[in-house]
Amino acid sequence: MAIEGKQDQARPPRIRLGMVGGGAGAFIGAVHRMAARLDDRFELVAGALSSTPDKAIASGRDLGLDPNRTYADYREMAIREAGLADGIEAVSIVTPNHLHYDAAKEFLQRGIHVICDKPLTSTLADAEKLKTVAGESDALFILTHNYTGYPMVRQAREMVAKGDLGTIRIVQVEYPQDWLTEAIEQTGAKQAVWRTDPAQSGAGGSTGDIGTHAYNLACFVTGLTLDSLAADLDSFVEGRRLDDNAHVLLRFKGGAKGMLWCSQVAPGHENGLKIRVYGTKGGIEWVQADPNTLWFTPFGEPKRLLTRAGAGTGPAAARVSRIPCGHPEGYLEAFANIYSEAAQAIDARKSGAPVDAAVVYPTIDDGLKGVAFVEACVASSKRDGAWVKL
Repeated sequence: MAIEGKQDQARPPRIRLGMVGGGAGAFIGAVHRMAARLDDRFELVAGALSSTPDKAIASGRDLGLDPNRTYADYREMAIREAGLADGIEAVSIVTPNHLHYDAAKEFLQRGIHVICDKPLTSTLADAEKLKTVAGESDALFILTHNYTGYPMVRQAREMVAKGDLGTIRIVQVEYPQDWLTEAIEQTGAKQAVWRTDPAQSGAGGSTGDIGTHAYNLACFVTGLTLDSLAADLDSFVEGRRLDDNAHVLLRFKGGAKGMLWCSQVAPGHENGLKIRVYGTKGGIEWVQADPNTLWFTPFGEPKRLLTRAGAGTGPAAARVSRIPCGHPEGYLEAFANIYSEAAQAIDARKSGAPVDAAVVYPTIDDGLKGVAFVEACVASSKRDGAWVKL
């Protein structure tokens, strides 16, 4: 059985891609590179993969980059690549949060499209400044909230927009992990060290790292806008400077209510992202651990299990599916969908053609909302869970 999806799309020339961060030992850099290559839309040709020159050179060599296009400084990379006839057209920024603003600014100001890992920046002030820079640039800005790339998340969004759930009343979203149950940052574990350091991560720990994903997913699926929140943040591990658990009450414009839980100290949970949405006509539930399915329950009727590319799914899911139903697609494919959407937008910008209305990717505005969410959570918790408007 054939499905109408990625394999049927025409392939323009590969987009020349650079990367900032993501050198040896970096988890998310490798994920970005796999995602960028999966649909054969990008070719990595340059990188400032580490601020340590020896590590930058070694990382570039391991990836087969031209030594002349392997840099130890992202500003040098932005300046030189912008001046080359075959310089990079887009750059992936996969550094710790505190470097996102400066790095993205350097490339945006030179007309180079930016694909940036979340959260947008480590502070709201930097997020607002970066939005201004992006608005003045001819380049696109794409934020990799990768969970929005799952086909069945797109299906859920489409169903909400069509009114299949009626008026939305309740949104429940959670993202628990257990990897920071102990103080592994004190052992020098790289991924834990910077994520628990306010100077690198920003004001939020679990709220910034995974809470922003949960919040973005809730808004993406429902189309709702958050009005205010009340948050209770904890740092359960002794000596930890940022939150490792958060309970957040949500009030959306229009009257819907919600709850968000994110935790990195919940034993038994690896990446337990889940969303449930309930309206006047029905409810849906999606769980990342089983991403190819979506439960839909019309009120008063039996539950229905919808499967990726299966009967009952719509065009929003089909266009980001690659293979027939029954063959699972997962995290890397969803991440790659963000890159594929970015590629379509970049190609349209190059040709002067309008972007296909079906193309969806998180923008700098989504990133700004995410940073505002984190700072509102911190402010609310400091006031003993007081309601804070965004």
